[in-house]
Amino acid sequence: MVDAFAEAIPPGEDARVLDAGCGTGRMSRYLADRGCRVQGVDLSPGMVAMARRDNPDLAFAVGSLTELPYPNDRFAGVLLWYSIIHTPPAGQSRIFAEAARVLRPGGHLLVGFQSGEGIRDVAPAYRRFGHEIQLDRHLYLADQVAAELAAVGLREVGRMVRRARDTERDDHAAVLAEAR
Repeated sequence: MVDAFAEAIPPGEDARVLDAGCGTGRMSRYLADRGCRVQGVDLSPGMVAMARRDNPDLAFAVGSLTELPYPNDRFAGVLLWYSIIHTPPAGQSRIFAEAARVLRPGGHLLVGFQSGEGIRDVAPAYRRFGHEIQLDRHLYLADQVAAELAAVGLREVGRMVRRARDTERDDHAAVLAEAR
């Protein structure tokens, strides 16, 4: 799905893509290597510092997904790749509304997430390495995400659901939408 998303972005100066919730910039680099002009944003200054260190040719900023620091209609694409998994359902609509705001008409949004219902406590995995944190991962159904995207004016153009493999506990899904 990420390759289909990258191919939907027009080439050249218009190839601006926002990697929203970019973390260490892994997906930013992937998209840049496919011709996208990537801007990454993440709430964590530490993650942004790592992204800048590992990808000095790309632009990264610290910012919230609920208040993106960009003007309206700025991007041809917005990637929310596993960026909503720590957000409770009540906060999803604000994130999707912000993504829609910065997405220009005809632009594409790709949302990747663990698929299912409920909440997983993922903190024990971090505690094994000495990190005392409280961290939940929220599961969503593709139909839920598509409905939330439609509510902010985006039209679903594709989806993928993949069953959990090997040691994975949950299925994975992605929804691709287009701004009207």
